[in-house]
Amino acid sequence: MAPKQQRGAATADRLLDAALRVYAEEGEQGITVSALTKASGVSLGSLYHHFGSVDGLMSALVMRWLGRLLDELAAALVRSRTARTGVRALVRAYLDFVQEYPDASRLMHSSFADRAGMARGRELRDAQEARLSPMAEWLRPRVESGEVAALPMPLIEALVLGPVVGVARRWLSGVDDVDLAEAARVLPDRIWRSLAP
Repeated sequence: MAPKQQRGAATADRLLDAALRVYAEEGEQGITVSALTKASGVSLGSLYHHFGSVDGLMSALVMRWLGRLLDELAAALVRSRTARTGVRALVRAYLDFVQEYPDASRLMHSSFADRAGMARGRELRDAQEARLSPMAEWLRPRVESGEVAALPMPLIEALVLGPVVGVARRWLSGVDDVDLAEAARVLPDRIWRSLAP
């Protein structure tokens, strides 16, 4: 990478890191141009050059962390031999990620991320397809062999991740009646029952 490209990438990274800090400290209402340029030390022009807008920056931040989460989930599956152990690994990997990166997880589960996902659902899905493909490829032979119920992949994804996302959102909202370790013990078997043939 040329020096100019390295500087550009470093500037974009500084903006992304600063945006997460500001979001963690101030919430969505604190995400302003002045807060972002102050926290990052990057000029207004650089923000617009790299991301086009504050929404563009925040969308890129959501995508950055969603990509990291999907990478963790894919890695958890690769280490699993059966569909049942794969479900267990996915649940644990997801909840471990939420616990390790609560600020990024709050953003990924936020109303901002929901609005962006609804407005640009197909675009976001297409952008993540490369990361989702290994999960689908891992699961497909298990469906074909009858180890997992013959359901469309989006329904399998909803059955596996829906309950996990619900628990994560509740924990991230500060509700103190959710224990992620207990959820990691209980959810896999409950989810598995919904997938068993």
